[in-house]
This record gives sequence, structure tokens and C-alpha cells, in this order.
Amino acid sequence: MTASTTAPGTVTQGHPQRWLILGVICLAQLTVLLDNTILNVAIPSLTRELGAETSDIQWMINAYSLVQSGLLLTAGSAADRYGRKKMLAAGLVLFGLGSLVAGLADSTAQLIAARAGMGVGGALLMTTTLAVAMQIFAPEEQPRAIGIWAAVNSLGFATGPLLGGFMLNHFWWGAIFLINLPVAALALLAVVALVPESKNPQGNRPDLLGALLSTIGMTSLVFAIISGPEHGWTSGRVLTPAAVAVVVLAAFAWWENRIPHPMLDMHFFRDRRFTGAVAGAVLITFGMGGSLFLLAQHMQFVLGYGPLEAGLRTAPLALMIVALNFTGLAAKWSARLGTPLSIGLGMAVMAAGLASIATLTDHGYPGTLLGLVLIGAGAAVASPAMAHAIMSAIPPEKAGVGAGINGTVAEFGQGLGVAVLGAVLNSRFAAGISVAAVSLPGALAQAGSGPERARITEAFASGLESSQLVGAVAVLLGGVVAGVLLRRAERDGVA
Repeated sequence: MTASTTAPGTVTQGHPQRWLILGVICLAQLTVLLDNTILNVAIPSLTRELGAETSDIQWMINAYSLVQSGLLLTAGSAADRYGRKKMLAAGLVLFGLGSLVAGLADSTAQLIAARAGMGVGGALLMTTTLAVAMQIFAPEEQPRAIGIWAAVNSLGFATGPLLGGFMLNHFWWGAIFLINLPVAALALLAVVALVPESKNPQGNRPDLLGALLSTIGMTSLVFAIISGPEHGWTSGRVLTPAAVAVVVLAAFAWWENRIPHPMLDMHFFRDRRFTGAVAGAVLITFGMGGSLFLLAQHMQFVLGYGPLEAGLRTAPLALMIVALNFTGLAAKWSARLGTPLSIGLGMAVMAAGLASIATLTDHGYPGTLLGLVLIGAGAAVASPAMAHAIMSAIPPEKAGVGAGINGTVAEFGQGLGVAVLGAVLNSRFAAGISVAAVSLPGALAQAGSGPERARITEAFASGLESSQLVGAVAVLLGGVVAGVLLRRAERDGVA
């Protein structure tokens, strides 16, 4: 539901405190997004202190992302029906409780379970923040508001390693979760005091079976991808969950087409504007999320930086996003270029940045710096344009569901990116070493000589290079697909 509707609880001229409210919901959103990447920089600490293997680390990340992905559509539908303010407050409470359990965990299993619990609260926050933004702004201001909201999304991806590095330089690894508690408490007080309640009285009922099917299907798919390098792509450990994923996701699509109030209306995919933006969103988060996961390891394991220094050296990505979005330059460029060209060029620039990191790291940090600047510039232009394209293709009375779709494709793309690019890394790394180990620290511990340690480190760096190049190709492909589909939609008069 947008500011232009007349259902109860809507506003037609924009809420008088809309910019302050936008700041509040962006704070809540940033907390969730930071947790998508802040864990990356803690990987060496978790490997040492909890004995986490590579697959454990991937599940710590994916448990959060996949639970969130599976529940986003249901959370958006529930927010439309029962109240976006209520769901926003509930999300903050659940996210805070999950952070507390994660910060105090003393085993990998406990941390993975806590991360899954945080994903439930994160699903509520991801959907309600964008839905509230659509509610409090008049139609002519919505593109700018979505641009700021999308900029915070990109900023969350980039600043996670920096904040994580700072925390790990001064505290133990659990502090990266406990820091969420005061932020969530502050955001909860602000939501209660400032955010107006809004809902669609005729909103659709939550599609619980659809949420269950999508969660099982995506979890099975990523589990198969993670298990591939270790157990072999033709092993039962991989083929069984892959088959489950195919069957369950097919059942999900059948169910959504059959019920009168689906969580995901398949008719949306007939809109080329929607399809193009969704394809671009999946692939941009696939490449960016997976590559940042790998970059944190490259900075610490290969280049030897400490957690804080690694975070600081990734800061140019965040600074570029902030500079281009909050000065309005990215919005001006997008307005001049149009949505299709903005997305296509932005993602091409991002792909060039990923390729730079992969191919120029032998020249030291300058090659990485160039890549970070290019990624930041491309994301600053492409991400807001894609979010606006998705939301503008969804009926305004389904703002929560639209936000759920936007969040689902982003979270799934990132989770799949971590899994696929991590699998590429593991495959190349395993092929280049002779010791039996599933992580770089484990392989180095088994190495018997200096030359052997150097060869192991070189094999890991080679795996990282291949993974970054795969991410670059994915992002470039996403830009081409999204740009072509959106251009056709404009030409056909659909947009």
C-alpha cells in the first residue's frame, strides 16, 4: 500500500516526520544487513576458537540467509494484513534475542541455531522497513526514498567487514552479535514512538505451506552445493538433497499457482520489468555477497592483515556507495540514463571491479582498491534502480509482499553466491594440495616445510581468483539480462 491509496491508515501527502521515520527504519534495516557480512571477517577467529570447518562457516552464514529467504514473503503478507508497525517491532525483538543467544554460543551448532533464529526476526524487518517507506511517502517522493533505502542495503554489505574488524580487534568474536542489542533497543523505542501503523484490511492470509516449501527447497539446494566439493558432485550426499530441492521447489511453484492468495503470485513474472529486475537482483547479490565472503578470507589468510586492517581496507567500497547515493549523484545519473541502462552499466562496472580483484591482487593492494571502488560505484547506481523497478511492478496494496519478493531474491542470491563461490574455492584449493584438510589453517598446520606452506597458500589464492571471476561473470550476466528485459518492457509500454 502506498501513499496514494485511500484505505484506512494511509497518507496522501506524506507523513510530516517521514524523513525522520526513514532514518529509524534504515537503522533497523542496517542492523540486519550488517549481519549478512559482519560474520565474514570473524571466520579466522571462529575457525580457531570453535574449531569451525569450512562447511560450518558456510552454514553459519546460510542458516541466517536461508531462513530469512524462506520467510520473507510470508512476513510481508502478514505485515500487510496485521500491521506493519507491529511486525517491525516484533522483528526487532526477535532479532535482538537471537543476537543475544549467538553472542553467548560456545559451539558451532549453537551458533548456527542462533543464526537461524535471527533470520526469523530479520525476515520481519526486511519486509516491513520497505513497506513502511512506501506507506509514509507521497508517490513523487517514493523513488528518492527507495534510493536511500537501497543505498543502506548496499552499505550494509560493505561496512560489515569494517565493523567486524573493529570489534574483533578489541573484543572476542561474540561481541559482533551482542553489539546488536543496544541498536535493536534504540530502534524499537523509535519505532513505537514515531512509526505510524498501517495495514491492508483485505490483505491476503499468510501462505504457511508456501513458506515451508520454499525454505525446504532452498535449504536443500544450498546444502547440495556446499557438500559437492567435499563429497563429490555425484555422491548421494549431493544428489539426494539436489533431488529434494527440485521436487520441493516444483511443488512450491504448483502450489502458488493453485491457491487463491499465493505468497508469490506467478503472474508477476509475466511483467518483463519485474522479471528483469528480479534476475538482476539475484545475480548482483550472488556476485557481491559471495565475493565479499571470499575477499575477507583473502585479506586475512593470504595477505596477512588483521581483522581491523582487513575491514579498513574494504572501506572504500562503502565510502563510494555513500558518496554517490547520499549526494544524489547516483540518482541523477539513473534519471538521465533510464532504468535499463542504469542497471546494465552499473552491474558491468561491478563485474569489472570483481575481475580487477581477481586478476590484479598480485600487484598488491592497489589492484584490490581499484576493484572495491568500481564495485561501490556500480552498486550505487544499479541497486536502487532495481529495487524501485521491483516495487513499481507490484500492486501498491501489496507493499509488504513486494518488499518480501525484493528481499527474497536478494537473500537467496547472497546465500547461493556464498555456497557456489565457496564451492569453487574449495574445489580449486583441494586440487592444489596433497594434505587432507578442509580449511587453509588446517592445511597449513599439516604442512611439513616452508615450501609446502607456500604452495598451500598459493593454491588457496588460486581458488580465490577463480571464485572471484565466477562472481564477475554472474554480475555481468545479470546486468545484460536485466537491461534487455527492462528495455523491452519500456518499448512495449509495460513499464
